[in-house]
Amino acid sequence: MAIELPPLPYEHSALEPHISAETVEFHHGKHQRAYVDRLNALVAGTGFAEASLEEIVRKAQGEMFNNAAQAWNHAFYWQCLRPSAGGGGGTPSGALAEAIDKAFGGFDAFRQQFDALAMRTFGSGWVWLVRRTDGGLALATTANAATPLTGSDTPLLTCDVWEHAYYIDYRNARAKYLEAFWNVVNWDFVASNL
Repeated sequence: MAIELPPLPYEHSALEPHISAETVEFHHGKHQRAYVDRLNALVAGTGFAEASLEEIVRKAQGEMFNNAAQAWNHAFYWQCLRPSAGGGGGTPSGALAEAIDKAFGGFDAFRQQFDALAMRTFGSGWVWLVRRTDGGLALATTANAATPLTGSDTPLLTCDVWEHAYYIDYRNARAKYLEAFWNVVNWDFVASNL
């Protein structure tokens, strides 16, 4: 059972002007595609050949883990985004908004803490809003291909802070990318993970 590159839930240009079609095409069509293709080559003929992507992420190590986790992280990331014209951005509501208020003291404080963690993340990695086993929310950062999927936290939202996520549009200005990111967050998807 080959791992498939999931299609985007929107057109390449749908996140403009915040994230360009060129960035999406390279990020999804080249970077994520390469992880999926390499993973399929690595699992061929092994005990992972019939495993789901999530199983591979949870059990594999080394190069196989890195490619599987990056394939999974990216698929999750694209679901976290929605065109601003289609309801992306803004602020969460309902139970998610209440949980954010409880954990962080309000949406503005949450966003400031999320952005600060993203800016402090050294090198390549991911910033996550997660639900802990006690039901509370927390922020986490993972380096390279690491993912909350291998632990006890439930990922709710992620922001890819590898340079390939923003370099075409914002060069080395990660802060500008983060500002753009908030305009296309898919709060319905985040809430569905809660």
